[in-house]
Amino acid sequence: YQHDMVTGKAHCHPEYASAEDKPMISRVAPNTVKNKAIGVVSRIDLLKTLSFLAVMGFVVGLYLAILDAPTDLRQGHVQRIFYLHLGAFAGAFVGFVSAVIGGIAYLKTRKFRWDMLAHAGVEVGFVLAIINVVTGVIYARLIVNSWWTWYSKLTAVTIMTLPYASYLMLRNGIEDLDRRRIFSAVYGIFAFMTVINTFMIIRVRPDTLHDAMFVPDGGFSSFSMGMQVALYANLLIWGGLIAPVLMGWRMRLEKAMMKNEQLRIMFVEKEA
Repeated sequence: YQHDMVTGKAHCHPEYASAEDKPMISRVAPNTVKNKAIGVVSRIDLLKTLSFLAVMGFVVGLYLAILDAPTDLRQGHVQRIFYLHLGAFAGAFVGFVSAVIGGIAYLKTRKFRWDMLAHAGVEVGFVLAIINVVTGVIYARLIVNSWWTWYSKLTAVTIMTLPYASYLMLRNGIEDLDRRRIFSAVYGIFAFMTVINTFMIIRVRPDTLHDAMFVPDGGFSSFSMGMQVALYANLLIWGGLIAPVLMGWRMRLEKAMMKNEQLRIMFVEKEA
């Protein structure tokens, strides 16, 4: 919305209005504008604080993975990349879950902020999934002496990233905003099936580079205490800090881009 200083009214350009947010004119009270400004500043400060914590957490996670965790007896130092590998997957999982939540909420409410959450979740999840694949490829190269192997886990994670790459391309190819948001919401929900498949494949196929982590009497519980600390720390850092912070900045960027486009349209209309 753009506040008109002459009329004291707010206008929402039709190009950026959702189905129920059609252009409307309403009186904007000065106190309301001031309260909104305070709320925006508070959210920015919170995001900056979380960003600092995410950076510090990333450094701590690297320290635990590279220097603090005990060396694996069978795989040696090569196994240390696994902490970042699994941490990146945890962050990607948070992003893709956010896309499902945002998609369902948008289909129910048609509110733009949910579409922003879903879009940010897919973009951040896709980038972190790529990191997961790259670290998996490096891990495979050092373990089985090959840059690529058709082990089910590595193949499943790679396949998981493809629908989300298509999501980003197809979303940008739809000009109508309502159709774009509805399509993205539905697509993001169904694409999550590939994430579920990645979780399940390691439990039904024996040809995997590493064992299942979330299983009783195995996985994390079979690791030494130092390894468990490094793993849990990286899971929390990537899933609880890095992914949410990246999504927060991506949503702010989306809002800034929309505001800039609104100002550009107003300038063009004024010159015309």
